[in-house]
Amino acid sequence: MVVNLAVLNVHQGYPTTTMMRYLKAREWCVPKAYKMLVDCLNWRIQNHIDDILKKPILPADLYRAVRDSQLVGLSGYSKEGLPVFAIGVGLSTLDKASVNHYVQSHIQINEYRDRVILPAATKKNGRHIGKCVKVLDMTGLKLSALSHIKLMTIITTIDDLNYPEKTQTYYVVNAPYVFSACWKVVKPLLQERTRRKIQILPGCGRDELLKIMDYDSLPHFCRRESYGSSRISSAGADDCYSLDYPFHQQLYNYIKQQALSQEYATLLKQGCFPREAAIVDTEGTKVVKKLESELHKVRDLNGLTHPPLNCLHISGA
Repeated sequence: MVVNLAVLNVHQGYPTTTMMRYLKAREWCVPKAYKMLVDCLNWRIQNHIDDILKKPILPADLYRAVRDSQLVGLSGYSKEGLPVFAIGVGLSTLDKASVNHYVQSHIQINEYRDRVILPAATKKNGRHIGKCVKVLDMTGLKLSALSHIKLMTIITTIDDLNYPEKTQTYYVVNAPYVFSACWKVVKPLLQERTRRKIQILPGCGRDELLKIMDYDSLPHFCRRESYGSSRISSAGADDCYSLDYPFHQQLYNYIKQQALSQEYATLLKQGCFPREAAIVDTEGTKVVKKLESELHKVRDLNGLTHPPLNCLHISGA
């Protein structure tokens, strides 16, 4: 029963497409792809991932603190119908809760995406929608990000091993000098398949992103022609990171309803939900380690205060 639920939540009615994701993630090596899938199912069972949407982060003030310091939100959909997730990489402080709470929140958003958002998009578009688009805002990225390396590594490991090939394209905007310097070192470490997914856009990326999505789906930090994230100005109701934004209200209410629909006291008593991911050498973790090394190297460079590079565009990245 538990195994069947785990399998269902992984393939969501599209087993062939799911197997293709795992095969692609393991360079079409069948034994490695099979092992990756089995390991993923074991991870889900051992960490009660199929029940994670029944476990709200409590109290409510703690959940709001998580949302205010782990900046992520669903801003809309691309013209192809793919969900557009905005991530405030540079302005996420990740200092208001424990590592476990941030990991739990990250997994909950992944699971809500796969179980609710993507199936709804599939139904609306009349064809299978199994991936999303991510817009990464680098505004405010500083060397203080070094303090989050452990959390970044855990989250990267979880995504690499258990949610492979769920993102079609990563768009990087508002890239400061520190990011640009590290990207030159990190890019060669990535597989060609991964490099093709990453596009570094000039400035806030507004004009480029409007080619793949309507204005209403643009993340709030991409709606201005000038550089910088509107998070540090007055984004108001358009701030897709906010707990008051429709996506987060829907997610929050969904988790509360799921929690009420089934007794989950046993899970709460375990006190280790979810378990901390084992750190293994995936492509993502190697990048994080290299990034940490490079950030240390450039710590004393005067160029760290340079503004975003408005001409940086790596075509085909």
